[in-house]
Amino acid sequence: MASQTTEYSAEVLWQRGSDDFLSNRYSRRHLLRFDGGLEVPGSSSPHVVPVPMSDASALDPEEAFVASLSSCHMLWFLSLAGKHKFCVDRYFDAAIGVMATNAEGKMAMTVVTLRPDVTFSGERQPTRDEQGRLHHAAHEACFIANSVKTDVRCEPLYLPD
Repeated sequence: MASQTTEYSAEVLWQRGSDDFLSNRYSRRHLLRFDGGLEVPGSSSPHVVPVPMSDASALDPEEAFVASLSSCHMLWFLSLAGKHKFCVDRYFDAAIGVMATNAEGKMAMTVVTLRPDVTFSGERQPTRDEQGRLHHAAHEACFIANSVKTDVRCEPLYLPD
């Protein structure tokens, strides 16, 4: 099979304005631009750089990392569930990422835990084992999970069998 390559892009724009850059008292707020025209306000995490130099209402890289893993897993799960003829009505994930010192002594996102809660409808309902297999297959297929060293865990909330 021939290898396939696809490029993805994002633009990041930061401007100093009148802030005193050299004294380290400048805003970390910036703009993230994606294809299709989406613009998202970005900032450093207020856990890393205190407010007012950070903007807690903006997306920080750590949140984007967790959201990217969660979104990728969900999209694969939905695709796989559909192929197995399970009708998904709702998918909710309250994913959590943990920043800690890694084995190399560097601060890193060391664990991301996905906690998907999936609601199905129709006569064909997946068993707990079938849901587990769907989540495992989604994790194995997720491009983002396959791209990182972080321990990505999936702890789905199941409906009773």
